[in-house]
Amino acid sequence: MGSKAERRIGLLFVLPAIMLVGLFRLFPLAWGFVLSFTDSNGFGRSSFVGFDNYVAIAHDPVFRDSIENTLILIATLPVWVMLPLLLAILIHQGVPGGRIFRAVYFFPAVLSTVIIGSIFNVVLRFDGSLNAFLKAVGLVPVDWLGNGATALASLIAVQLWATFGMSLLIFMAGLSTVSTELIEAARLDGARPLQIWIHVIVPALRPIIEFVAVVTTIGVLTSMFGLIYVLTAGGPGTATTLPEFLIWLEQGKMNQPGYAAAISMVLFVILGGLAYVQIRIMSRNANL
Repeated sequence: MGSKAERRIGLLFVLPAIMLVGLFRLFPLAWGFVLSFTDSNGFGRSSFVGFDNYVAIAHDPVFRDSIENTLILIATLPVWVMLPLLLAILIHQGVPGGRIFRAVYFFPAVLSTVIIGSIFNVVLRFDGSLNAFLKAVGLVPVDWLGNGATALASLIAVQLWATFGMSLLIFMAGLSTVSTELIEAARLDGARPLQIWIHVIVPALRPIIEFVAVVTTIGVLTSMFGLIYVLTAGGPGTATTLPEFLIWLEQGKMNQPGYAAAISMVLFVILGGLAYVQIRIMSRNANL
């Protein structure tokens, strides 16, 4: 009888959170799924069109370009994980000014996307401060945001700068749990610092690395809208258009919420697939 009462009390405590998740997560997801099978334009009645929106997506060159940009973004994910890991190890090893570096690296994470975009718009535009520096040292200025060959790379670099501080803090927390006895034993056995990093520290941090990899994958594919909007608006052409930005274009600019909902469902499947693969890899490694 007591256990039932405890379960009811526990359910009562989590009920507000369940209601919020259902209202703001599950219901919009279900509504978007239904909407993706209609020709809704946001006004008046909508008709059921079956898989027409998904067929249109398969033949949409803009969506194809956004997926190609997404694949390029995914290919850079090792940098998003290894850079903060390397910096966290260096700070943990006691490099001079480690506390200052930690604060400096984390500072961008507390800035809003609009502020970051505005800052780098001044830095990266053709008459910006970066090209002024290049001219001063005798180099040719580059149209960082207006050239299709450099726009996406510039956007990725800005997003990496803005977000890697959070991953660094997670790795710093993980490093505090690494057994000092293991590190000391490796030193007594004659291991060099690089060998200690590779054979002691990194294996001990494997669960943290896998967690950061999953969170980073989801984050970079769903949190770059603000930077794209402020810096490039998806251009030049479709060079920096990602699915999340294309959803906004179709919904907000083209008044095609049905088509936008279909794109969002495709993005949801892509994210779910990536997360599933990474979690399976994590589970397999945990059993080794």
